[in-house]
Amino acid sequence: MKYDLLLKNGRLADGTAADVGIRNGVIEAMGVVDGDAVRTVDCGGAYLLPAFVDLHAHFREPGFEKKEDIESGSRAAVRGGYGAVCCMPNTCPPIDNVPLVRYIRTRSDEVGLCKVYPIGCITKGSESKELADMRLMRDAGAVAFSDDGKPVATAGLMRNALEYAAGNDLLLISHSEDVTLSDGGYANEGENASKAGLRGITRASEEVGIAREAILAATTGAKIHIAHVSARGSVEIVRLAKAHGVRITAETCPHYFAATDAEILDYDTNAKINPPLRTDDDVAAILEGLRDGTIDAIATDHAPHHADDKVKDFAEAAFGTVGLESAYSLAVTHLVRPGLITMSRLVELMSSAPARIAGLEEFGRLEAGGPANVTVADTDTEYVFRKEDMASKARNSLFDGRTMFGRVRMTVVDGRIKYEEEAK
Repeated sequence: MKYDLLLKNGRLADGTAADVGIRNGVIEAMGVVDGDAVRTVDCGGAYLLPAFVDLHAHFREPGFEKKEDIESGSRAAVRGGYGAVCCMPNTCPPIDNVPLVRYIRTRSDEVGLCKVYPIGCITKGSESKELADMRLMRDAGAVAFSDDGKPVATAGLMRNALEYAAGNDLLLISHSEDVTLSDGGYANEGENASKAGLRGITRASEEVGIAREAILAATTGAKIHIAHVSARGSVEIVRLAKAHGVRITAETCPHYFAATDAEILDYDTNAKINPPLRTDDDVAAILEGLRDGTIDAIATDHAPHHADDKVKDFAEAAFGTVGLESAYSLAVTHLVRPGLITMSRLVELMSSAPARIAGLEEFGRLEAGGPANVTVADTDTEYVFRKEDMASKARNSLFDGRTMFGRVRMTVVDGRIKYEEEAK
């Protein structure tokens, strides 16, 4: 047999030495693999992992292509080891109908890098007035539904959405926030916000939002996924809901375990994020949630902005940091190398669980006979992350200049190399 691509001298997440032979987009053989190949790559002991899946990113197309578009976002994704990205619908216009869902899927196919899966709106225009046609969008290719950027405004409307979702086996993703508690704030309420003279956002805003969704999910029997968990109380609410059998899953983002609200003391607007960066105590709770399974997935909440949106007074700057190209390295640096989690657990957090939550059967596994979606990465390379090296259009990285460990060397999607680190 002649393989299209033969990855030699790699190792699986559990440390087992392995080669991977790929033909026609399928992993034909794993283990000790010999034979001819159109191309053979010596992985030099790097890990062979199922390609990463991001449950939560913003590619800004249509409407905000000045910030990012599907092509530039996809380049950033494969550079970060992602084979699949689920994109939030707060575009212009919002993704709340079948033609726009089809547009995202078509653009993804045209670009041909990672797979881009649209998330549709829960409510029409994300205006919290009327439910969107979620089932029709699902049939057109949407993998989940969210009004991300803001919550569904009332508990009654969210209950209706969850009842509809339960009856149609749909996944809702909640931006959990009580805006009456957070309105006007832009940093974590606490000592550092006081020192910096910045208006705070209480943890209660997020915690009340998550508690609402957990109770409504229990009431309706629906699935609910909680986006960007940042606070200790939030982790505890999710843990309690799971213990009571609620069909709840949760994600956090690298900036919530790799940074704290001390970043705001320099008035770096890249540290303006919603929910805000929290304290060391919150970080400790996030780490424990990642370790014990309370938090199911690491998502990026990749939020690209043009410089004009960030080079402003802190109060006026846009919320968000980019994350696709730094997520793996931050996870290796802060989770794997300190021994908080294993590489196998990292694969669960960045690939298997996100694929399972979004229903992406072609991702999240690495096995003979399965789809050839593979990330080749190490955990030893030390480097300085620099915004100038990024593939994203945006440069608003909180971690510019940060020393990290672990590089993505190659990303393979459908058996084809979509990113390869340049030889140095």
